[in-house]
Amino acid sequence: MARGELDVIIRLAVPAPPRRSALGASMGLRMQTLFIGSLTLEPQIAAHAEEMFVVLSDPAIYEYENEPPQSASGLRERFAELESRQSPNGREQWLNWVIRLPSKELIGYVQATVHPGGRAAIAYELNSAYWGRGLARQAVQAMIGELIQNYGVTLLTAVLKQQNQRSFRLLHRVGFTLASPAEHVQADVERDEFFMLRRVRRA
Repeated sequence: MARGELDVIIRLAVPAPPRRSALGASMGLRMQTLFIGSLTLEPQIAAHAEEMFVVLSDPAIYEYENEPPQSASGLRERFAELESRQSPNGREQWLNWVIRLPSKELIGYVQATVHPGGRAAIAYELNSAYWGRGLARQAVQAMIGELIQNYGVTLLTAVLKQQNQRSFRLLHRVGFTLASPAEHVQADVERDEFFMLRRVRRA
């Protein structure tokens, strides 16, 4: 999956899983539609591409890294590939949800790559028109709860640009902490990046 992934370690209490709908089960590999607060997280499919192209064309999203999609057709092709919900070798699960408001418009996505051994890498992007409302935090929390409850995730990690203080604050609010210098070296992150950690402590 894309380099913008946030790999996370959970040191706090395991969050309660969000409410789920059986509709997500048909989307492949146990994916579910998630509900948290006013948000609905739908398993991402190719049919979301046109609306998401508009959402993801916001230049503010890419202030620190990555770039917007080049075309709606290219984004549709990428989304179609991700509908497999797994890497070509079958060792990774690719989980992508689009975020929908009660007013029905899409505002962004959250995603996770689940690796063998219970490790998950997460990422998210929201259109800047919806920043500062706690929506990204809600969506990330819903996804983390689902990963722990239904995908056996016990370790998450996060990589982000050091200048991206908005993401740093969000991760801190949901329990992430900076990795040690030795862990930064082991993770092979770039000099301008943070590596953040959270571990799941199961009862």
